[in-house]
Amino acid sequence: MGMEDHKLKVFCTVAETKSFSKTSEIIHLTQPAVSLQIQALEEIYETKLFDRSSSFINLTPSGEILYRYAKDILTLYAEAEKEIGKITGLIKGSITIGASTTIGNYILPTVIANFKKTHPKIKINLLIGNTKRIVDFLNSGIIDLGLVEGETSRHKMKIDSIIPDELSFIVPPFHPWAKKKVVSILEVTKEPFILREEGSGTRQMIEKYLSSHGINTSDMRIALVLGSTESIKEAVESGIGISIVSKWAARKEVKYGSLKLITPKEEKILRSFSLIMQKNAVLSHAVDEFLAYLKAYPYDSLLSEGKV
Repeated sequence: MGMEDHKLKVFCTVAETKSFSKTSEIIHLTQPAVSLQIQALEEIYETKLFDRSSSFINLTPSGEILYRYAKDILTLYAEAEKEIGKITGLIKGSITIGASTTIGNYILPTVIANFKKTHPKIKINLLIGNTKRIVDFLNSGIIDLGLVEGETSRHKMKIDSIIPDELSFIVPPFHPWAKKKVVSILEVTKEPFILREEGSGTRQMIEKYLSSHGINTSDMRIALVLGSTESIKEAVESGIGISIVSKWAARKEVKYGSLKLITPKEEKILRSFSLIMQKNAVLSHAVDEFLAYLKAYPYDSLLSEGKV
């Protein structure tokens, strides 16, 4: 979908719901963003499209005309895309994926590379940010689908757990814990600890696990708070403290022996990564293909190979 048809979609939704707030919920844009899209159209046609004088929002005569055509234009766009897809037999198009940091940095690059071998014509854009940011991207229509770790509220989107994950302690090989297979989670308060920033799905998960064992971050010796798993691994390798990260994130270091993974004795810290999408999104052929691929991918094989 190009920018112009996106504006038309916003416009039609406002015309149908007669409400900016309802439109912002349906299209998952903020209300100011909805207003901006309408303003942009009003500038193009140099006329007001909505009459906002009464308590209801009504179409002006110009708005009525645009609405009539906009519905047809949007239908034609969709039909053109499908028809062309049929004769070229080529599934092309572009997909924009948002992924939170662990998934975006440690899992998706391999998955996307493998997908491209069989779908060379599909362009894939990958945006990486923490979970909260990816949810914002989805709500504002910047991405087609998101892959996140951590809790997300369900009311505006479809959520599917698709990839299993386990978090473990990481310590450098010269640390006293390095010789152990398991360590009690209660020992965590005795060691300098390195934490991720607020808004990170990994941090949420760690805090939830700790508090279920009666530990608050205020009971811990927080040595550093860092904005990325990469910087946390570096800090742990150099002996500044210990941390807890996804097994996915530590694959390389464990393979080369610069970090040791240790499981908490009480219970494993398990979670799954989720696929998030807008509830009533109309998906392109390309997005459908990629989704099917993601859902069928043998993720375990990646972990066991120790490849990155």
